[in-house]
Amino acid sequence: MQKFDIAILGGGAAGIIAAISAGRKGKKVVICEKMPQLGKKILISGAGRCNISNHDLSEAHYNPEARGIVKSVFSRFGRERIEKFFNELGLKLYSDGKRIFPVTNQAASVLKVLEEELKNLKISIEFDFEVNHIAGSANGFIVKSKSGKTISCDSIVITGGGKTYPSLGSDGSCYGLAKAFGHKIIEPVPSAVPLLAKDRFCHLLQGQKIQCIAKSIIDGKIQKEIEGELLFTKYGLSGTAILDISEDISIAINRLGKIGVQVSIDMAPFIDKPSLKKEIETRISRHFAIENLMIGILPNKFSLVFRDLFKGASVEKIVDMLKDKRFDIIGAKGWNEAEFTAGGLDIKDIKEGTLESKLKKRVYFAGEILNVNGERGGYNLAWAWASGFVAGLTE
Repeated sequence: MQKFDIAILGGGAAGIIAAISAGRKGKKVVICEKMPQLGKKILISGAGRCNISNHDLSEAHYNPEARGIVKSVFSRFGRERIEKFFNELGLKLYSDGKRIFPVTNQAASVLKVLEEELKNLKISIEFDFEVNHIAGSANGFIVKSKSGKTISCDSIVITGGGKTYPSLGSDGSCYGLAKAFGHKIIEPVPSAVPLLAKDRFCHLLQGQKIQCIAKSIIDGKIQKEIEGELLFTKYGLSGTAILDISEDISIAINRLGKIGVQVSIDMAPFIDKPSLKKEIETRISRHFAIENLMIGILPNKFSLVFRDLFKGASVEKIVDMLKDKRFDIIGAKGWNEAEFTAGGLDIKDIKEGTLESKLKKRVYFAGEILNVNGERGGYNLAWAWASGFVAGLTE
């Protein structure tokens, strides 16, 4: 049985950088990865471009309960350290003003430089190693796989990820390992995910895209407001604006069992209500056909759909429909279509400075397995890099 200083359980972004962090301190490190390849989710991140980080890594971009631990970790390994880390590996970066990408616009470039550093540090990797049990030993831990392999180590860093894209190995299986140490799991739900809406409007307009202002409404109160792209689908709503407001909605429906959740869509954000009302009144006075009232304001297909909806409606009702169309949300798409996991290991039992468990010495956690949920735009990958690096500094 091989003996290591540190075993990293999970070979994603957080696990890889944790191994590098530990290896640079001269530790003998092994990565235990259930898949036959490292970093499979890195390869699809940022639509294959890998949005490495964001210029503004303020804790305000993360779920409220995680902001303390996020601030602590980024104080040790923040945006500048992340950029320096990759530059030193030979990866050149650029910014679009907010988000940070490799100049190649290829996530494969990111994974390649990381793999080269693992080789340089002589980090051991055990592929197809699905951990199913961790036992204490006189000097640390015995890690066992489903296939019967075992390794011995002094410390463990668990970076097994959340539940998004289970086909790529991130299926939440490491939650069970954390629970075995006494940790509480905040129920994971899909985040940055398309929403299911019970509205024929969506079916009639499926495939149509517009710029909009989207608002999430829970218990009759607006929770979040985002301007961005809206995509109508046969099952409901998608697009960047919807993905950006979906977390609160997914938590409300999937975790809290709330009903009456809505999304409000302003389909004409470039014009205020009084001006829109005046424009419609002018068109009516010029004897525009009902189906032509929205020409030049919305795509042509909308005119055909609105023809029946507008018939007999007052100008005020038409304006309200365009500026505040309400959709009743009945659910969210699943793990295969979600970008992130909302929920995970309760951070109350994690030491902010080191990411060590408060319940079990020499056990550390990093990445998406923790209940740290960032906005879209590089925040979640930045958290993976930073938390992995800090956890890898384990003594």
